[in-house]
Amino acid sequence: MIRLLFTSGRGPAECRIAVAKAVATLAAEAASLGLETDCLEGPNADGHGPASAIIVIHGDAAAAFTRPWIGAIQWVAQSPLRPHHKRKNWFIGVFELPALPDAPKALAIQDVRFESFRAGGPGGQHQNKTESAVRATHVASGLSVVAREERSQHRNKALALERIAALLRLQGELEAITAQNDAHAVHDRLERGRPVKRFKGTAFRAS
Repeated sequence: MIRLLFTSGRGPAECRIAVAKAVATLAAEAASLGLETDCLEGPNADGHGPASAIIVIHGDAAAAFTRPWIGAIQWVAQSPLRPHHKRKNWFIGVFELPALPDAPKALAIQDVRFESFRAGGPGGQHQNKTESAVRATHVASGLSVVAREERSQHRNKALALERIAALLRLQGELEAITAQNDAHAVHDRLERGRPVKRFKGTAFRAS
């Protein structure tokens, strides 16, 4: 499991838009490779995007997949908010967070609502055809995860409970980052001249 912090730092609203686009792009790429992701976003008061977000990538290939994302991300685009603004380069940061020091506290099963469905994703003819995959939603917070790696619904339920418990802890961590302004501090360390990834235009296509 790898945990990444996406931050707009001290950047303007356009950087928050870039955070939302980058998180969505990473999640889509991970899904295409069969990697499960969970995401938590910080406050998004004006609807343009969160100042920071944490995304968790599960699976044995998570470390290799996320490595090219860590660093500065450059978005080259005309501002969708200020059409006449001359600036076209927006930067955000992606940082790996350390592993959680302690195992997340177990959740009571009555705190979570489960939905079962047929497992999908990569696998071809070996793909699980039974309704063993589960979507779990924490009733109080609304946090939701999907677990489909295991062959039995019982095991996927247990896995989903673990992931929701971890997300609840992440929620507190993200709130702490926002409150302590840590996202701004890490943004100051970005090497804007050496982005690890570049994206262009409103479609956020890799360049």
